[in-house]
Amino acid sequence: MIEKATSFANIQSMLETMRQAQAQAASGAGLHRVEPNGPTERPGFAEMVRGAVADVNQLQTQSREMQAGFERGEVPLTDVVLGMQKSSLAFEATLQIRNKVLKAYEDVLNMPV
Repeated sequence: MIEKATSFANIQSMLETMRQAQAQAASGAGLHRVEPNGPTERPGFAEMVRGAVADVNQLQTQSREMQAGFERGEVPLTDVVLGMQKSSLAFEATLQIRNKVLKAYEDVLNMPV
């Protein structure tokens, strides 16, 4: 698998894709312009948190499905380990963010008035 990922043709293909993306970014193509006249709806804090937690939950569900697939012999072990690491990292990041938000909330509550 590593040999396939590091083959000359594959590396050249990746480099060409990166060059195309760089050219597209430099030209500004693919960017959506927001008109200042219209009202813009931004998701609220609660909605953003719900979305982040849903993403973490989805990664954990996918990890469990990969584990079950490995037990059935359908999924390679490397994919299972990678999925488990992604799930674990997403959960740890969410936990750290929660801790920071709670700390900031406590700091605000303890501010002298």
